Amino acid sequence: MIESIQPSLRQLIKFKLKPVPWRQHWHKHANILLMPLVLILFISTWYLIIWVGDYPKFILPSPIDVTSEFHKTIMNGTLWRHAQVTLSEIFTGLFFGVMIATIIGYILAKNSSLERIIAPYIVASQAIPTVAIAPLLIIWFGSGKMSKVLICMLIVFFPALVNTIVGIRSVDKDLYDLMHSLKSSWWQTFTMLEIPSALPVLFGGLKVSVTLSVIGAVVGEFVGADAGLGFLINQARGLFNTPLVFVAIFSLVGIALILYGLVIMMERWLLRWKAYS
Repeated sequence: MIESIQPSLRQLIKFKLKPVPWRQHWHKHANILLMPLVLILFISTWYLIIWVGDYPKFILPSPIDVTSEFHKTIMNGTLWRHAQVTLSEIFTGLFFGVMIATIIGYILAKNSSLERIIAPYIVASQAIPTVAIAPLLIIWFGSGKMSKVLICMLIVFFPALVNTIVGIRSVDKDLYDLMHSLKSSWWQTFTMLEIPSALPVLFGGLKVSVTLSVIGAVVGEFVGADAGLGFLINQARGLFNTPLVFVAIFSLVGIALILYGLVIMMERWLLRWKAYS
């Protein structure tokens, strides 16, 4: 009797535990649905603050004023002219900063003694605010692109360095023994074991670096520049053109989000062998 009941109970439990399809569909698309709702809430709150505070346009412009200024700067080419300068500084500084940090991080990860000697100086350099170094770099290298690229490199260097060290040292020691038993060369171990194993951690550092690179470029442009979105913010602030300040700020936010999204896409493509939730 018990034996005959057990299969039925198993089927009943399996049926009860089976996830409801509409719930799966909802959880899958919840983030997509919430994004526009958060945007609507943000704009509504913005309008409410203006309505309650009765702020003039030069203090807090409305979303309509900002949209109008955004359209104007696109049509006359001002926004793109300054954005491409900032983008050039971001990409150059990000590329060289991450590349140098990855090389140095790999060397330090493989040599603990060297890390103990150099690490205190690297940490001490990060204690100095970038805003304090930026004027010196402007004086030494001029107000052109070079100084902005160096500031970007400095600000993205540390997170990329730390994640490289952590990523390389997180490789399983047994896998090293396996590669050694297979008589693999250094290059084979590096490309087939260390890089694939460290990629998740390396991408974590890259996500931080892409957002910081935008900050680095703007800090440099604030200190001294004749073009770029940071320069545009300074110029608009001096003219009390607050809608233009918002346009430049939102453009920087858009750049950071696009760069972050590109890194996520690259991560999913390179780590497609991993299971993503």
